[in-house]
Amino acid sequence: MASPVILLQVWRFVAPGLYKHEKKVVLPFVLLSCFCFLGGAAFGYIVVFPPAFRFLLGYTTDFLSPLPTVQEYFSLSLRLLIAFGVIFELPIFMVMLAKIGVVNAPFLRAHRKYAFLIAFIIAAILTPTPDVVNQMLMGFPLIVLYEISIIAVRFFGKKPFTHFTPDET
Repeated sequence: MASPVILLQVWRFVAPGLYKHEKKVVLPFVLLSCFCFLGGAAFGYIVVFPPAFRFLLGYTTDFLSPLPTVQEYFSLSLRLLIAFGVIFELPIFMVMLAKIGVVNAPFLRAHRKYAFLIAFIIAAILTPTPDVVNQMLMGFPLIVLYEISIIAVRFFGKKPFTHFTPDET
C-alpha cells in the first residue's frame, strides 16, 4: 500500500538529476512496473492463494484440525503477493536488458527451453507450499510472461545499428 508513496519520494529525489529525455524514458518504466507488480499481486491473490490455502488446510484428519493463525495467513498471502508481483515484472526487466544491449529477441527465442526449465525451478523455490499445483500456477504464468517478453523485446528493445551511406538514402 505504501509503494506509490515510496516511489513518489524516490522519483522526487532522482528526477532533478535527470535530463528531459531521460525522464521521458524512466517515467513509463516506473508506471508500467507498478501496473505489472499490482497485476501480479492480484493474480496471486485471486487465482493462486485459494488453492494454496486449501492445500494447507488439507492436512485435516479426525484427530488433527488446522488452526491457522492470523500471522500464518498473512505470511502466506504476503509471500504469494510479493512473489507474483516480482515475477510479473519479467517483461519490463527483459526490455530494460534489451535496451542496454544484453539480450535481444533472437537470443531469447534460442534459449526458450532453458527459460522454461528455469521458470519451473523458480516456481518450486518461490511457492510457499510444496504441492505441484501451486508450482504450476506460478510456472505457467512465468512461461507466458517470457513469451510476452520476447514480443516486447522485439518491439521496444535496442534496434541493431545499420550503416547507411549517403547515396543509399
